[in-house]
Amino acid sequence: MVPLLSTLDFSLPLTNPVIIFALVLFIILFAPIIFSKIKVPHIIGLIIAGVLVGPHGLNLLKRDTSIVLFGTVGLLYIMFLAGLEIDLAEFKKNRKKIFVFGVLTFLLPLICGTLASYYILGYSFLSSLLLASMFSTHTLVAYPIASKYGVIRNRAVAMAVGGTMITDTVALLLLAAISGMAKEQVSPAFWVQLGLSSIVFVCIVLFVFPVIIRWFFKKFEDSVSQYVFVLGMVFLASFLAEAAGIEAIIGAFFSGLILNRFVPHTSALMNRINFVGNALFIPFFLISVGMLVDVKVLVKGLGAAKVAAVIIVVALITKYVAAWATQKIFKLTATEGKMLFGLSASHAAATLAIILVGYNIITGETATGEPIRLLDEDVLNGTILLILVSCGVGSFATEKAAKKLALQESEQVPEIEDGENSEKILISLAYDEIATDMVDLGVLLKPKRSNLPLYGLHIVDDAVEGSNAAGKGKKILEKSVSHAAASENVLTPLMRYDSSISNGIVYTIKEQQVTDIVIGLHKNADQKVFFGEVAEQIIRRIHETIYVYKPAQPFNTLKRIVVAIPPNAETEPGFVHWLQKITLLSRESGMKVSFHGTAITLAAIQSLVQRNDNHLQASYNEFSNWDDFLIFTRELNTNELFVIISSRKGYNSYLPQFGKLPYYLTNYFNKLSYIILYPEQLETGINMSDIQQADGKLIETLSEQIGAINKAGKYLRNLWKK
Repeated sequence: MVPLLSTLDFSLPLTNPVIIFALVLFIILFAPIIFSKIKVPHIIGLIIAGVLVGPHGLNLLKRDTSIVLFGTVGLLYIMFLAGLEIDLAEFKKNRKKIFVFGVLTFLLPLICGTLASYYILGYSFLSSLLLASMFSTHTLVAYPIASKYGVIRNRAVAMAVGGTMITDTVALLLLAAISGMAKEQVSPAFWVQLGLSSIVFVCIVLFVFPVIIRWFFKKFEDSVSQYVFVLGMVFLASFLAEAAGIEAIIGAFFSGLILNRFVPHTSALMNRINFVGNALFIPFFLISVGMLVDVKVLVKGLGAAKVAAVIIVVALITKYVAAWATQKIFKLTATEGKMLFGLSASHAAATLAIILVGYNIITGETATGEPIRLLDEDVLNGTILLILVSCGVGSFATEKAAKKLALQESEQVPEIEDGENSEKILISLAYDEIATDMVDLGVLLKPKRSNLPLYGLHIVDDAVEGSNAAGKGKKILEKSVSHAAASENVLTPLMRYDSSISNGIVYTIKEQQVTDIVIGLHKNADQKVFFGEVAEQIIRRIHETIYVYKPAQPFNTLKRIVVAIPPNAETEPGFVHWLQKITLLSRESGMKVSFHGTAITLAAIQSLVQRNDNHLQASYNEFSNWDDFLIFTRELNTNELFVIISSRKGYNSYLPQFGKLPYYLTNYFNKLSYIILYPEQLETGINMSDIQQADGKLIETLSEQIGAINKAGKYLRNLWKK
């Protein structure tokens, strides 16, 4: 029987789960929209909405176990995203800065907070120390704002994230020590047990988790299964952290660091992780924080107001001074200093955990039998107000700094953007079984958040009659478009009918003015018919950059890129372009790069890398004997990507040994994923091999002559001015 409206329970707080969930969803939907109209960050809007509907506001919702559950998931999700999205190269590069900032943002609030609590508020030393440890912590409540503006790879963000882990870890260890001292439970055995359990936790996460994650991603490609698996690993790490005696947020952050390598920032999986977190879990956490706030405590007496004022002033000023000092020490920009303060100003999860533990520790009784708590009710109420004020200040500061940083970053690279606008990537989609792998490579070759065109091409052979070739091609294109869309990338599908597949691809490349072509190694490749007639025709007739890709396993399960480079590769016109693409692949996938080439070539690569990409994790190894190509069998393993820089016959970096590549790759590298990369080369009507035979140093000589002419011209101009 369908219940009548009159039979439904509308008493406050609401108890009907359907109404509760609907109300929360509408808050998540409309709070950011409404508060954005008055220029208030959406995070503050959700917290204020939590205040209004919570037990201390309109009492529409009770902060029951369901709200606490989703709020906890949201908090862990924020810490997980911080580890997942952080630039590991930037993190390692700034580890000294992170340590210094972490120490400053912990010690300054701890010292000042202890003095203020002891001398101004009159608490005991143990209570003052515990209250001051709460000042030292901070929660990355404003992190989604930095993520929204795309500045999460800035060094200030990396320093704030690293500082969070230092402050929260030390503060929670201090909490455990003070709690034990208050209960007289601290002993050497306590510290030994905590140290050993922490070591076991770190070893499991760092060494066991990667093996499990790599195995799973190799075996299962279903998008739903992968997302559920990632979420499961996050909460498993959080549970292991709690079991080790440290806070769950530490485990969530560590799981993000480990998964960072396996979830490319431009992948469909990353898009799903961000979408679910920002749409559901993180807003739930912010609403649950708002439901804690009781603004009525300010009118309950001067004691509560005094404690709240001291807590808020000391916490915000000391965090600001720590960020300012770090900015001056390491010569950061003023905007980066504000970003540091904005991200480290918010107090929420760890702060609340410390205060609740202190509030629940009873050290004795009054004459009337009332319990004497380590931290009293005034501190609890003042802390809740601190959560509201600090989250507001931190969100405003972060949004303002993030806008400036995003604008500065966009202004710093105008030449790169102009170059990107002239680039176009085309993916030849001939085989259904490797279509998604081809799209993944094409997406990684495209800078994140750029408008660089991406095309997917399938050629239908007119000569094949009575087959369902067109239907199969349409399915391949639909599958590829859907896969690209899952990572928020637009793949433009192109289907062409032609009597020759190679002609269809070549003419499409010329019509669309494509600069980068991704071709899959055909499924029947062997040492005799390696590329196939189609690929050979394209390589011979097209002079743009070509990537012949053979995927042996998913791209996100690879550990390192090994690049074999022929002599004179630095003299080719496409040298800078393919090097930019290799560094882009490394940056987006988080893989290290190992370059192998002559000393001159490696010096040219190192010079360009240092000038344009300081974050590239690269090693440089001299290699010139291409007759000993099989030396790479000792260098490579199955979890690495082998990139061979080749050349078209008759050009400056061409080697006769390239003719043996099909035999080597088929017989010795068959289990590896590899790319044979043909760089952009000048299209000429003359035979380059004849020129090289006449004078093998033609290009070098011309370069010297052009340099001499330029010097002479400069001298004449200076003479004319004089």
